Amino acid sequence: MPAARVFAVLADPASHAAIDGTGWVQEAVNQAPLAEVGQIFRMDMHHADHPNGDYQVVNKVQVLDPPRAIGWLTGYDKGDGQLEFGGWIWRYDLTPLGPSKTEVTLTYDWSAVPDSIRAYLQFPPFGPDHLANSLHHLAELVSDR
Repeated sequence: MPAARVFAVLADPASHAAIDGTGWVQEAVNQAPLAEVGQIFRMDMHHADHPNGDYQVVNKVQVLDPPRAIGWLTGYDKGDGQLEFGGWIWRYDLTPLGPSKTEVTLTYDWSAVPDSIRAYLQFPPFGPDHLANSLHHLAELVSDR
């Protein structure tokens, strides 16, 4: 698929649950397409090992270079309206290989996670198969559109 088409799917928070390779992402709280660096979007999540099971993450767009790259930091709302980001970023880099073919590289970088968070969360919180699953789901989703 063309890079612009792949980018449009990645920039649509409503598609993230279908892309996710873990099944943790449930639904986009904010449905607006990702359009600018600094944009905040929230996602409903579920994880059996989370103290509440259901929870919400806050994401902040860090990279937006259509149709070449998109990425966001993940964090949470501290409950008082202040947002805290944990030091990990999701990034997709798109390389056009022709008019209808795009190579997608998914990076999950947790190198900036502070020791205070690493004390109670193991990083990475999933195996490398999650990234491969996410890329397969993305490919299926893009080809269906």
